Formats: sequence, C-alpha cells, structure tokens
Amino acid sequence: MTKAEIVNEIAKSTGIEKVQILAVVEEFMTTVKDSMKKGEPVYLRGFGSFIIKRRAEKAARNITKKTTITIPAHNIPAFKPAKSFAEEIKSK
Repeated sequence: MTKAEIVNEIAKSTGIEKVQILAVVEEFMTTVKDSMKKGEPVYLRGFGSFIIKRRAEKAARNITKKTTITIPAHNIPAFKPAKSFAEEIKSK
C-alpha cells in the first residue's frame, strides 16, 4: 500500500479532505524521523515501535576487485510490531 492509497482509505472512511489527511500523514512521518534522528524510539501501543538497531562492524568481500573491505558499525531504523498486531497477522 502506498502513501496515496493510505490517504484515500482514510479519506473514504472519515469523510475528511485528502489534502488535510496528507498533511497529517506527512507530519506524522516527519515527527517519527526527527525523533529517531535524536536517538529516541517511537512507541505506538497496539501497533508497534520504530526503533534504532546498531549493526556491528563487519568484513565483506568486493567480488569484482577480489578484496576485503570493512563495513563500519552503524545504526539503522527498524520496526518491531506489537504482540497483538503480530498475532493478528499470524492468524490470517
């Protein structure tokens, strides 16, 4: 499902204009990104958590040059679904 489809579904079910819903969805995504940039996870009870995972440094191979490179440790954003949400998906 794309962002436009999400906006259309919410507009259909609530009767609110698409422009207003798009602004809310955009602001939600901006708020989540800004919070994670600060190192703060975002918890949405019953839905899930947007968390930051730390990847350790590791060695990798460059196959074309036949060399070994080191990938430095880094952080990546991740989503962890709530137990109730995960159970709903498993039961389908």
